[in-house]
Amino acid sequence: MEPLQITGDKSLTARPMLPEDEPAASRVLAACEDHFLAATGSPALAADVQSLYYSLPDCADFEQKHLLVLCDGAEVVGVVDAVAGCPDARSCSVGLFLLTPKARRKGMGTLVARHLLREAAARGLRRVTATCPQSWTPGLAFLEKLDFEVHPPRQKTASTVGNRRGSATERDLCTAVREEHEPPRGVGQHDR
Repeated sequence: MEPLQITGDKSLTARPMLPEDEPAASRVLAACEDHFLAATGSPALAADVQSLYYSLPDCADFEQKHLLVLCDGAEVVGVVDAVAGCPDARSCSVGLFLLTPKARRKGMGTLVARHLLREAAARGLRRVTATCPQSWTPGLAFLEKLDFEVHPPRQKTASTVGNRRGSATERDLCTAVREEHEPPRGVGQHDR
């Protein structure tokens, strides 16, 4: 995947995470303590970045995994973890979409998310799912702003949570779903 230029001035980009990005990605996760405390009851661990590479749901292969870093200029300010084509070919599951607290509430996350949602739709992905701790109100508000339908937590019945295997420490996760509907035939297409 090529880096995605989000704004015209090239300052905001989303690009694949590289091995040399791991220290910066680890700093992002550490800065997002509010999310991890809400999700697991404890802060992020140093090994959490490494676990992003290997954490997959049963329906996916490693080729479907997309780890992105969000950059404001040269600074890594966010991490996205998604699996395309899971649970089916027209779906995408998002495990993490985190911005550092200093990058939040500036419209960056919304710009990037809307851009990535358009990219996913252009690639034929019509359903995007995400999870968010019920007590993490900034995350729930962000999902609702992006037109996700947020469902309350339900009792765990499967080992898969979002786009990865669930952890025993995760609790009270809401599921959010956003459906892209097919445009009617001929809309946006020129008759020949």
